[in-house]
Amino acid sequence: MKEILREIGAIARALDSISNIEFKELDLTKGQYLYVIRICENPGIIQEKVAELLKVDRTTASRAIQKLETKGFIEKRIEQGNKKNKLLFPTAKSLEIYPFLKREGEYSNARALAGFSTGEIDSIHNLLTRVLHNIEIDWEDVKKGHKRHY
Repeated sequence: MKEILREIGAIARALDSISNIEFKELDLTKGQYLYVIRICENPGIIQEKVAELLKVDRTTASRAIQKLETKGFIEKRIEQGNKKNKLLFPTAKSLEIYPFLKREGEYSNARALAGFSTGEIDSIHNLLTRVLHNIEIDWEDVKKGHKRHY
């Protein structure tokens, strides 16, 4: 069987490394740009939903969000009628850099798909969506404390 996940992991690590280097001047490190992008795209999102979108555990999301709040990239607001939920909103600082972050993502996507036909791109997208769906099943189970059986 081909080691598809090795290739996917290598691609993800390379892109993450590039972004971390390029976004260092913005004071964004260790994947924090991903949180900024998701919060800009989903103002008022709750922390748990951000963690779910990024496929990280709640503790990791909590630490990253706290750092971003301290750095002035996001602000938390208490949801009316539910003091437990804190809604996350981008600050002016995040909204200012969001177009740059978005352009970087679009550029990386274009570079990754250079030379592929529209049909091939559609196929890659559909196949990777299926791979993600398969993995999400285990991710949900493991997140709930279950063990996978090899």
